[in-house]
Amino acid sequence: MPTLTNRAPRLPVWMPFLIAGLLIVADQALKAWALANLVERQPAIPFIPGLIDWVLTFNTGAAWSLFSGSALPLAIGRLAVGLGILGYLTFRPQPRFITVVLSLVSAGAIGNAIDGIRQGKVTDMIHSPALSAVTRAFNAGDFPIFNIADMCVVGGTLLLLIASLVPDRKPKL
Repeated sequence: MPTLTNRAPRLPVWMPFLIAGLLIVADQALKAWALANLVERQPAIPFIPGLIDWVLTFNTGAAWSLFSGSALPLAIGRLAVGLGILGYLTFRPQPRFITVVLSLVSAGAIGNAIDGIRQGKVTDMIHSPALSAVTRAFNAGDFPIFNIADMCVVGGTLLLLIASLVPDRKPKL
């Protein structure tokens, strides 16, 4: 009986590279736009009022500024993880769902690695007043400013977690 992760045939071996490549290009394009059009420490510019603002900031660490000042070692680690996932998907093809989700994580890792290697810091520009309202309600301050690569890593990880909680269907006898 098919399960959430093996319902469909596997994707072509080149598909993870296409998915990751397109997401990396989108991430780098938005970061280039932010660097050209936003100024650090300036007020937020509403994009979708109440939901998404543009705010330029930089991070030399990982999520929530953990390990600040470690941009290069983190970049090398991110690059190794991203390329490692793509290598894994090349030599051990997975079901479609897992392939797409791992491609998201890979794209995010590589996208932020490019920043860390190229400029010694990761460019962030997406601020969500709605998410900040939630984190402030829990006395956790504003929600961190993020980028497309961050969304890929977090989204992919959450999808993997959800998939791991969905029970496999038992064949009916």
